Amino acid sequence: MTTVEPDDDALAARYRCLIEAELAQLEAQSHQTAADRAPVELDQQSVGRLSRMDAMQQQAMAQAVEQRRQTRQARLGAALKRIQTGDFGYCLDCGAFIGWKRLDVDPTVPLCVACAGRSGR
Repeated sequence: MTTVEPDDDALAARYRCLIEAELAQLEAQSHQTAADRAPVELDQQSVGRLSRMDAMQQQAMAQAVEQRRQTRQARLGAALKRIQTGDFGYCLDCGAFIGWKRLDVDPTVPLCVACAGRSGR
């Protein structure tokens, strides 16, 4: 089966807005949850030991979510750079077109199915 390779303008038009919208959404979520990641205050007058432990657990979970959010933001930023350089949609290993369906699932993928399978990514 052959894959029709699009022109770079078609790729950019199809995915740039989606990527930028997801980046904006992640940035907004990061700002909204900043207080959840803040250090837990030690105030034994108003918060008991178990309540503080629960707050610390909530903080750790919020920090883990933020780390995943930052990882996604980095992948989206890299995809935008590939759009700017004309490399978007093409495998970074073999140079083949990644494919519309694969990019529709995740526009940040840098490898075609064959190369991703070889590298274990």
